[in-house]
Amino acid sequence: MKRIVCFGDSNTYGYDAITDGRFDENTRWTCVLQKLAGPDYTIIEEGLSGRTTCYRDPINEGMAGMDYIYPCLMSHGPFDTLIIMLGTNDCKERFSATPKNIADGMKRLVEKAKGMPVWNGVPDIIVISPAPIRKECESSFVAGEMGISSDKSYQLAREYSIMAKLEKVRFLDAASMDMNTIDYMHLSAKGHRQLAEMIWEELQK
Repeated sequence: MKRIVCFGDSNTYGYDAITDGRFDENTRWTCVLQKLAGPDYTIIEEGLSGRTTCYRDPINEGMAGMDYIYPCLMSHGPFDTLIIMLGTNDCKERFSATPKNIADGMKRLVEKAKGMPVWNGVPDIIVISPAPIRKECESSFVAGEMGISSDKSYQLAREYSIMAKLEKVRFLDAASMDMNTIDYMHLSAKGHRQLAEMIWEELQK
């Protein structure tokens, strides 16, 4: 049985912007991926709303992925594949991070994960660039939380792709995934299924 850890933020947690709740097990991309993969795989959810790659949030504690990835992965090892989808929260105006800064944060996570004694064989990491934050988000009800964040989010895919090539890890771009029209930042139910299907296709390679 192959074990896959999915390390991410609210889009991995399954936040539903329409209900301000959480998508159920028939909708979240991690759960859809489990159904696509079948009994030969165990998909492990590790999503936290607000999580960043490495930035400590002065408002909300425990959000830096770099601080948590070691105990997280050690508790789930051994496993075969690590999927990391982060970067949306790094775009928040209060962090003042450039797209390159955010990619460097992702690089730190990748390098730390590679060196940990948690792998069934050679480390296999899939880095996913999250769907960009649409410009409408900056005038939505979460504008006060996110600030000016849209433009840099559209540059993450390029920076992540460069980083992934240098680190010799797999890369996927979630730019085409469907988003909700409430906060223009979180995946819709359709987007969750699209993402699961994209990841499953990559896992079969």
